Amino acid sequence: MTDFLDEKRQEIQDRLAELRPLIDEYQRLEAAASALEGVGGAAPATRATAAAPARRGPGRPKGSGRKPGRPAGSGRKPGRPAGSGRGPGRPPGSGRGAASTTAAATATATKAPARRGRPPGRRKGSGTRSAQALSIVTGQPGVTIPELAARMGIKKNYLYRVLPSLEQEGKVKKQGRGWHPK
Repeated sequence: MTDFLDEKRQEIQDRLAELRPLIDEYQRLEAAASALEGVGGAAPATRATAAAPARRGPGRPKGSGRKPGRPAGSGRKPGRPAGSGRGPGRPPGSGRGAASTTAAATATATKAPARRGRPPGRRKGSGTRSAQALSIVTGQPGVTIPELAARMGIKKNYLYRVLPSLEQEGKVKKQGRGWHPK
């Protein structure tokens, strides 16, 4: 009896190993099809990809990337001697000697405050990944975040933000560890 069970276990393991690449490919194709649902009819070759903006370093605030017209690696304005100006992360007008000038203080005081948060026109959780997660939850009620992440081919931490926002919108509900459509 033990030999029979061992043989069947081995047959099952062999078949699972044989099918795994097909399942992975299916999930990648499903994720790609879902991601393309929201994309317009323009061909990828016609999109502007020539001049992508320079990326800022990790942990750097918005607007701290390389400025146009400056060579890469140039941290200070052209024509300025080393050691002058403000330090990294300091607001305009906070450089050496700049605080005493009234022009710098006036310019800083009259600036409108920078807008923070996401740009208008797109609400939280309305992206393609959100729609994809919602369709998987609808098709497989009780699915967990790790299962969703595996099916979508993304990291779990993203879904820990997306699903609660879908729950706030009344589209899904959590029961135990699983997520269900409302």
